[in-house]
Amino acid sequence: MSDLQALKTTFKGDLVQPGDPEYDQAIARWAKNAARKAAVVAFVKDAEDVASAIAYARQAGLPIAIKGGGHNPSAASSSEGGLVIDLSRYLAGVRVDADKKLAYVGGGAIWETVDKAAIEYGLATVGGTVNHVSAHAALILGGGYGWLSGAYGLAVDNLATVVTADGSVLTANESENADLFWGIRGAGSNFGVVTEFVLQLHPQRRTVFAGPIIFSPDKLEQLLDVVQTWWTKGPSEKEAMLQVFTRGPDGQPCIVCFVFYNGSEEEGRQAYKFLLDLGPVAVMAKEMPYEELNALQNPIARPGQNAYMKGAFMPPSCTPAHLAHVFARATALSVPGAYAVNALLEYFPLRAANAVPDGATAYVRGLTANVLCLAIAADEGAEAQKYMQDAARELIGMFAERPEENMGYGNYSPDSDALANEGSVPTDKAKLLFRTNYPRLQQIKKRYDPDMVFNKWFVITPAA
Repeated sequence: MSDLQALKTTFKGDLVQPGDPEYDQAIARWAKNAARKAAVVAFVKDAEDVASAIAYARQAGLPIAIKGGGHNPSAASSSEGGLVIDLSRYLAGVRVDADKKLAYVGGGAIWETVDKAAIEYGLATVGGTVNHVSAHAALILGGGYGWLSGAYGLAVDNLATVVTADGSVLTANESENADLFWGIRGAGSNFGVVTEFVLQLHPQRRTVFAGPIIFSPDKLEQLLDVVQTWWTKGPSEKEAMLQVFTRGPDGQPCIVCFVFYNGSEEEGRQAYKFLLDLGPVAVMAKEMPYEELNALQNPIARPGQNAYMKGAFMPPSCTPAHLAHVFARATALSVPGAYAVNALLEYFPLRAANAVPDGATAYVRGLTANVLCLAIAADEGAEAQKYMQDAARELIGMFAERPEENMGYGNYSPDSDALANEGSVPTDKAKLLFRTNYPRLQQIKKRYDPDMVFNKWFVITPAA
């Protein structure tokens, strides 16, 4: 490992290898089943460290993975026998320029840090709905939906500093390396490692109305009808809802509606009167500090579980009757104490996101609501993994006649079964995800990563 010794002489961060006391912690991931035994974990301190780690990995012939928050169950942030560039230890800070309404966010920062730093100035940006998710490929680079999407669209329209495959350090924005800036806004880490994001901030009130409203199955038909009416009419930019078909802690089926209103409790209760009037079994929605909003789902998405997820876009033709079948199947597939199979329906207003022209970013528009199946298993192993995969595919298959063509939101859909490069997907799926933008992405891949050093997630094949 003489090359590694040479790297150690210039590397400013930490290099962790098998046998080191912190090795097991260094390879652990949000989903327990996504951990892989890396040869080297490089906790980088700056862009130069990233460049050095890339150069070493290429020289040593090691595959590369990038870890921000490590939230991808397909092991896209892990590398068996390879090198992991980990941004979470030293590149996790946030600096706010309140006058310019910009946040300078380290590539390994989590949304909790972003939310808390920005709201101190009465500002916020579109972020994830789970606050321990990283700002890196787990959200921004793959699109980025959040509670504020109704007002400000997706998270992809932000500046970034990128380390490309050859180890050079580039700044990418609308005027500098504009082709790279276009590509990273939707195509994940196909072109390099983002060490810093510069995010646009927006004025934000200090408190919002949000939280879960829980219904028993006997209210399902009425609930689905009123939610469809609300969604069809078009909620305001201040509203959003995440509906979960699940089983409660007592093992009984239930429907949880996480609601959001960017205003006072009085305004929020008026906006969601159509839900409250149905007679829920519990109402935990209340006025809360804004920075607590993105922690609402943390109990569902807690780290250390064996997890699998798969997504789709909800077809416009989807009816309440069909969703009732999804509820029945999701709760039937859940086995208390063994498997939790959750179907999540994201009702985030999409007018702002769809107002962006289709070719303005690599992320394709013409969006409908997201559907996600999150399956969790108590046990590890091949049998549990197969159960989670089969359950997720069955549920997602209920949202399309040809599920293989309904890729959904890329951050919800990586599927690494039977692939030589675990944590990536076949080329035909990448073509389906990026659609008409794929040929342009191939040209950008040819320029910035012709050797496909970055080959996790939805991998783009360089143009010939």
